[in-house]
Formats: sequence, structure tokens, C-alpha cells
Amino acid sequence: MPDKVKLPLIINLTLVLLFIWLGYHMLTEFRNYLYPITLGGLFAYMLYPMGSYFERKGFPRILANLLSILIGIAIVTGITFFIYKQLGLFFDDLPGLQKTASHNINTIFNNIEQATGIQTSDLKEQVKLIANQMLSLQSFNFKNTFSSTFQTLFTIGIMPVYVFFLLFYRNKFKEFILMLVTDSKHAITVRIISEINQVTIHYMTGVFKVVMILMVLNSTGFLIIGLKHALLLGVMAALMNFIPYYGTIIGYIFPLFIAIFTMDSPSYAFFVLLQFIVVQFTENNILTPNIVGSHVNINPFMIILSITLGGFIWGLPGMFIAVPVAAILRVLGENIPQLSSVGYLLGSAGAEEYNVNVQKIRKYFERLFNK
Repeated sequence: MPDKVKLPLIINLTLVLLFIWLGYHMLTEFRNYLYPITLGGLFAYMLYPMGSYFERKGFPRILANLLSILIGIAIVTGITFFIYKQLGLFFDDLPGLQKTASHNINTIFNNIEQATGIQTSDLKEQVKLIANQMLSLQSFNFKNTFSSTFQTLFTIGIMPVYVFFLLFYRNKFKEFILMLVTDSKHAITVRIISEINQVTIHYMTGVFKVVMILMVLNSTGFLIIGLKHALLLGVMAALMNFIPYYGTIIGYIFPLFIAIFTMDSPSYAFFVLLQFIVVQFTENNILTPNIVGSHVNINPFMIILSITLGGFIWGLPGMFIAVPVAAILRVLGENIPQLSSVGYLLGSAGAEEYNVNVQKIRKYFERLFNK
């Protein structure tokens, strides 16, 4: 058998870069086709436990899938209708919010000038302009949010169709993948498919539960603080948590803006920041570990890079898709020897000795007090 030809390092690097370049252009060129299918696959995983439950109760697969999709549509419609009604109240209040924001900005900068003696008129006008833009109807123009109305409507309309057929033909897709590999690889292929299914199902259903809980926590907290439009701000901030790490920060930017510029006391901003810290701690240390669990098992740095890359390629849908895709790549890396380096890079193993946990903190204080 002839020896394998070893290519020079520069050629290997060139081939890798060429593959990355082609992959990037494929993803961006066909984004309007690919991301709805990918989102449909993730939503299919989210609805799979419900559909599987109906099937175990004796429902035919077609009916079980339809019921699951209808329940999912009902939940989304309910949340959308609630946001729509709350946005109506918010739009009615915009003129008053603009007036209050202008007054508060004048007060803030006048106090700064009195305390420091520095003239801030130019900066004050810039902040007023930004505040007015954020509190104007033009900033909530959904035509600016969606680049193509037809594409958006098509994506929303086709999504249930994708979800239905992905659920209905799930066994067929599995058999198709097994037909692509040799018989000797069937066992490892079945294991990979099973692990990917478990990871994605736990992640999607877990994130949905966390978001529902955060809707209640955020809204309740804003109501206790006395923030204007607390229910709308609480729900919108919670929905941002479909994007890990960035979600809570993005979701709390506007509530903090409302607290600083439209409320009558700086204490509101302080309490919003305090709630942000409490919610962030609760979500990262209690909700996500216990509900989503450790199935994703990706280190935080790779999650942040994945979300950033996903947003760069596909925008907001890419940020939502990034973590499950990275988890799938980790599963492939841990089961395919040729991709073991990728699995190791994405996984959380390899830095255990530097992690901070309760046991290490307890040992540190024991050594500190025993000296």
C-alpha cells in the first residue's frame, strides 16, 4: 500500500483557509434558505418531547405533531399579542416619556456643571438627541428591523411546515444518515445521533423554561421597583435570554435607560442595576445549571465566540442558533478521532485546576483561618 503523501504546512493552512472562506460565503449567500431550516430543526427538538408524549398516549404521529405545533403556535401568539398590547400603551406614553427625559437630562447635567464647573452644553444636547431618538416612533419602526417584509412573512409561514416534516420524518432522516456510512460505523453513528438529540432537546426545552421563569422574575422585580411599563420591559428582557451571556445585558439596557431618564429619582437606576445583578446570578448559577444542565458542556469563551460569529454571519437568528451548533460540533469532536482537537477546544475539560468552586473556596478559608 503506498505511503500517504504529506503536504507542506503552508498548503495545509491554505486548504483550511479556503474551506473556511467557502463555508462563510455559502452560509451568507444562502442565509435566507438555511437559517429558517436550522431554526425549524431547533424548534422541532423543542416540541419533540410533547409530540413524543402524545404518541405514547396512542395519538397517530401526524396528529401528535399537529397538536404539538398548534400548542407552540398558541404560546407564541399569546406572548406576541401581550407584547403588542403593551407596546400600544408604551407608544401612547412616548410624548410624556420624552418630556420627562429632557427634564431629567437637564437636571443631571446642571448638577454636573455645578459640582465640577465644567460646561457640558454640547454633551447635553447630544444626550438629548440620543434620548429623543430612542423614545421616538421611528426607532420602533419594524421596517428597519426586518430588511425584507416578504422574507420575514415567508420565514414565519414556512417554519411550522419545516417543524412538522422534521418531526414526522425523523426516523427516515436517521436511516438516511446510517445509509451514508459503512456497517462497521453504524454503532458509533447511532451513538452520535443519540447524543446530539439529547444535547439539543435538553438545551432547547431548558432555555424555554428559563425564559418563562425570567419573564415572571423580571416583570415582578420591575413592578416592585415601580418602573414604568414594567410588564413590557420584563417580558422583552427575558426574551433576550434565548441568547446566552449577551441576552441579559442586552435585555436590561432599555430598562436602565427608562430608569435613568424617565423616572424622578436616581434610586430607580440603582434598583434596576441591583435587579440585573440578582437575575444574572440566579440565571447563571441556579436556573441554567439545574434546568438546562451540563449537557451543552462548552466552555464560556467558546460560547461567546460562537455567538459573536453567529451574529456576524446570520444576525439575531445566528446568535440564537450558535450554541446548539457548537454543542453538536463538540459531540462530533468527542466521537470522531479526526475531530478530537475540535471537541477538546470546545469542551470544558482541560482547565479544572483553575476553576473556582465551593470546595476550593472552603479550603482557602480553612487554610486562612488555620494559620
